[in-house]
This record gives sequence, structure tokens and C-alpha cells, in this order.
Amino acid sequence: MGTDPASGPAAPEATSPGEIIIITGLAGAGRETAAHALEDLGWYVVYNIAPQLIRTLYDLQAQTEGHPPRFAVVVDPRSGPLFSELYDVVRQLRAAELRPRLVMLTADEDTLVRRFDSVRRPHPLQGEEGVLEGIRREREQLAPYRRLADVVIDTSPLNVHQLTMKMRSLFGTSEEQALTVNVLSFGFKYGIPIEADHVSDVRFIPNPYWVPELRPLRGTDEPVASFVLGDANAQEFVEKYIEMITPVLRGYTHENKNFTTLAIGCTGGKHRSVAVAERIADELRRMGHPVRVRHRDLGRE
Repeated sequence: MGTDPASGPAAPEATSPGEIIIITGLAGAGRETAAHALEDLGWYVVYNIAPQLIRTLYDLQAQTEGHPPRFAVVVDPRSGPLFSELYDVVRQLRAAELRPRLVMLTADEDTLVRRFDSVRRPHPLQGEEGVLEGIRREREQLAPYRRLADVVIDTSPLNVHQLTMKMRSLFGTSEEQALTVNVLSFGFKYGIPIEADHVSDVRFIPNPYWVPELRPLRGTDEPVASFVLGDANAQEFVEKYIEMITPVLRGYTHENKNFTTLAIGCTGGKHRSVAVAERIADELRRMGHPVRVRHRDLGRE
């Protein structure tokens, strides 16, 4: 029997490949937002299909990918009489050990009325009547599925970002829920990276270019890294940079930002920015962040 997360029971464990998520619920409660969250996690999502097609589409996708997919569908009362068979379809899928999860999205009447009013659209089931009658008619049709649902989410107090985060926390792996940090070194003479969220300038550090034995080397080479990071100002910069960026990354995680790019620049992107970017990446990894490093302009000199 499904339960509302607000009532206290533990949420389902993060899913693994080969499972099916069926999203249903009231119009205006966030069905598409929930589906988009799964798409962002790499799930294959099909919208507004008849329940009877779920197993067929799942099998077709499994054949296409060559392995059981992460498959999600959105179904709702707009499929008419066919929607009434969702109950039996879910039970059949469970009997076939496909482990479908039925996610029910709901919201209170006042919230739903405000949402429909804000987008100036009619409720799909209101007919000649008002939005409120459409909401009540749909809620009645969905009543049996609330009892069948694995998860019931009341989206009344949630905005789209909070609902997205809720879906990620329920159905994403620990790696997918983590913020990925891209540390990018670059040379200012080749332009500032347009994808950068934060840009820092390390041209204040003494330049290995002017040391003949270091000039042909790169910031990934130990002699250059030792020269750059041995500078007291460089050491303080890295320390203060990590201190500064920590609350930013924490905030990004809370705000459902999946990745961020931290750009570190020097003149040519060969020595100083490379060495500092590598050190910053190491520090962030030690803090538990998934980190990718790219040296955009290395080799352009």
C-alpha cells in the first residue's frame, strides 16, 4: 500500500537498470516535471500511453539497448476506458518480477486551481463544468491507484525544483544525486570559457615560462607543479578558493544543479592554470565531490 512521504515511512531504495516506473496522478500535480527528472537521470521515458502498452514498449526498448533498460511511463485518465486497466497491468508486471514502481502525484484543490489559473488552461476532465469539478472527477478516478502506489508525493508545498530533487533522491543512484564538478584550466589569450560558472585568474603566480628548464614542460609535470604550488600566494589562493567554493557547491546541490564548471586561467593555459586546477581538483575529491578535470588549451602553445 502506498504512503505519503510526509507521513514518515522510508522512501524506496534507488532503482537499478531493468526496472519500470509508472507515473500517474492529478493533472497539475507535476507529472511532466517528475518525468523530466527521470529523463535527466538517463531513464527512457514515454508520455501518455495506454497502460496495456507498457510491457510491449519495455521489451522493445530492452531489445534496442541489448539489456534491461531504466524505463518510465506517464499514464493518466486521458487514456479513457483503457486507464481503468492500469490496476491489472501493474499487478501483471509485478507477477513477472519486473518490479514496477507506481508513483502517484497529488495536490490539494486550492493549489491545483491556482496552477491551472496561472497557465490559463482548462482541466482535461472538466468538460462544460469548471476546473474544480474536473479536479474532483479525476481524483475520484485515481482513488484506487493511491492505495496501489508505492510512493505518493503531495506536491502542494513543492516548486518544480523541489519536485525534481525529490525524484532524484528517490530514484537516482548516489552518483547521480551528487554534484559533478568540472575543473577547467584555460589561457586568457584564447578567450574565457563560455561554459564557466566561476572564473579565477592565477596570473599573479610567478610564471614558469621565464624559467628556461621549465618552459617546455607543462603544469601536469612535477617540476612545474612544485614551482607553481610552492609559491606562498598560490598556496593561500588554493586554500581560500576551497573555503570560498564549499558553500557554493553545497548550495548548488540543494538547488538541484547537476554539474558546475570552475575555470582557472593563466596567460596561455600551459603552466600555472594547469597546476592549480589539478590541485583544486585533488582537494575537492578529498572532500568527496565527483570531479572531472580538463585542460582546454594545453598543447596549443
